[in-house]
Amino acid sequence: MNFNVLFKPVSDLAEVSVGQHYYWQFGDFSVHGQVLLTSWFVIAIIVGLSLASNSQLQTEPKGLQNFTEYVTEFIRDLARTQIGEEDYRSWVPFLGTIFLFVFVSNWSGALLPWRLIELPAGELAAPTNDINTTVALALLTSGAYFFAGLQKKGFSYFKRYISPAAFLLPINVLEDFTKPLSLSFRLFGNILADELVTGVLVALVPLIVPIPLMLLGLFTSAIQALVFSTLAGAYIGESLEEHH
Repeated sequence: MNFNVLFKPVSDLAEVSVGQHYYWQFGDFSVHGQVLLTSWFVIAIIVGLSLASNSQLQTEPKGLQNFTEYVTEFIRDLARTQIGEEDYRSWVPFLGTIFLFVFVSNWSGALLPWRLIELPAGELAAPTNDINTTVALALLTSGAYFFAGLQKKGFSYFKRYISPAAFLLPINVLEDFTKPLSLSFRLFGNILADELVTGVLVALVPLIVPIPLMLLGLFTSAIQALVFSTLAGAYIGESLEEHH
């Protein structure tokens, strides 16, 4: 019996990928060029909006300054709720960066016709439509809550793994591995599904029909940014809690 024939379909599954990629080669390393291009675009929007709204600050905010101050207050309140009154201030910039990047990335995928832009290979899409981006954001969050716990408690932070009982050690360790997995795949799956469904409907039916679905996509994209940043804040707050 030829086992290579039996196992070949299984190996083929490992080759399955969603969409096409535009690779940049740096020595022996290949990176997804389209993700970097769209990520830089998102960062440029955030930086440009920040500079335009805060270059001439006024005591009575108007226009863009009023909008950015509202966003800042929203993120500050989110951080206070999830992390606590004592420690939240130092984590407002981190949670704000996470929220704004995910939010603008999601909306860029819902509003901009990325796939109409031709590349030598592959196609453009929202940065959060690539699993590498969502995994990187999840790993940043994991590093943040480990750093928060170690900074506040030192090595006594690791006592949480045997709290409230030592036999829970494997479960508590496994929990820290599943957090970044759930964060990354939740965001990636929702954004990918939304873009695929909208793309299929636009191709199959007249333009006016998918508009309600696109509006729903804007709403769910904003919710995903809120969920990601809220969970990031909750994880950081959990690592700062005192365990007795």
